[in-house]
Amino acid sequence: MVPHLTTALTGPLLELERAFLDNRTEIEQWFRSQWLDTRPPFYGSTDLRNSGFKLAPVDLNLFPGGFNNLNDSFLPLCVQAAQAAIERICPDARRLLLIPENHTRNQFYLQNVAQLVSILRLTGLEVRLGSLSPEVTEVTTLELDNGSSLTLEPLERHGSRLGVKGFDPCAVLLNNDLSAGVPEVLRNLDGQWLIPPLHAGWHSRRKSNHAAAYSRIANDFAQVIGIDPWRINPEYGVCGQINFKERTGEECLASQVDALLTRIRAKYKEYGVSDEPFVVVKADAGTYGMGVMTVKDASEVQGLNRRQRNKMSVIKEGLQVQEVIIQEGVHTFETCNDAVAEPVVYMMDHYVVGGFYRVHTERGRDENLNAPGMHFKPLAFDTCCTLPDAAQGPDAPPNRFYAYGVVARLALLAAAVEIEETASTSLEQVAA
Repeated sequence: MVPHLTTALTGPLLELERAFLDNRTEIEQWFRSQWLDTRPPFYGSTDLRNSGFKLAPVDLNLFPGGFNNLNDSFLPLCVQAAQAAIERICPDARRLLLIPENHTRNQFYLQNVAQLVSILRLTGLEVRLGSLSPEVTEVTTLELDNGSSLTLEPLERHGSRLGVKGFDPCAVLLNNDLSAGVPEVLRNLDGQWLIPPLHAGWHSRRKSNHAAAYSRIANDFAQVIGIDPWRINPEYGVCGQINFKERTGEECLASQVDALLTRIRAKYKEYGVSDEPFVVVKADAGTYGMGVMTVKDASEVQGLNRRQRNKMSVIKEGLQVQEVIIQEGVHTFETCNDAVAEPVVYMMDHYVVGGFYRVHTERGRDENLNAPGMHFKPLAFDTCCTLPDAAQGPDAPPNRFYAYGVVARLALLAAAVEIEETASTSLEQVAA
């Protein structure tokens, strides 16, 4: 099934999906040539928004934490894609150390880790879990609500290699986004692959760098299939000097919001869109839906009350927000059982391995859905993302999901370019 697309503007969306369908050969050839020049991340997930006239990514996570939300039918695709990723990075790998987040009490996240371990073990790897948590000082087994279990072990550093007791891995896979910074135990490893590289963590990564890379990718791709890149690309601005608690930088933020809304209104007029444009102000680093606000007028970011400033000033790990990205808001007109929904697409190497819908019964179509109260609806579009059916209409499940997969892969390619372009300066910071 495909969640209902509640919009009178299905025409423009059908036109966009038709462009993907009619140009599928050129699209796959283009992607293949891009991946010859750029190494894909080991894995990633993309949040998409479908407004009926625009289908665009609004977030890209390089440390995805929802493998447990994928439909069980995705497992073979995940294993095959993980095998390809491992062969690309370290063909003779036998042992892998997985480092998760320190969420030892978050059952949903731990079930994600368990599913990821299962996928990796099915590729023929011996997998152990090493924890950065100071609470894990000995081998610790956690029982999960779904009947499975996880065994966490304290990390051990021997010279320039990292492992756990009696286990010297070929590679170290991070499922920890390093928001709080790079622990000493991860620095200056030698002879081991660290996946993703340290500078992909939120201690140094910036959403604005990703947005800049994505804009270039979207422009190049749009030329290949003959569409307006705005149809797949949310515009953005950056305010790099702001302190919500001390109320400094509000003028910069208001100016950027006003400029972006002006550009969006012009595009809405061009496409005959009657909906009210909005932007999303969010921390330029970080995840988990923290430090996010929806804005429809520049005046809304000036004179914020204490509650609003507190909400915007701190993100994960209690880090202070000093830089924000102002991103064009994309309405979501998709609904599941009358609740607003947005697709989330999962990838390993450069393959789409599945996805699900994030659903929120208490949020509107112009609000962030990655918030308390959300739930997930697994949808079996494992094959549909890679097998469009030209005999069916552009909005048929195989073709709508193919469109999702195309845009998600564009975001993943942008992340790969972003990682390459930020490697030199970020590695200097990590070594410091």
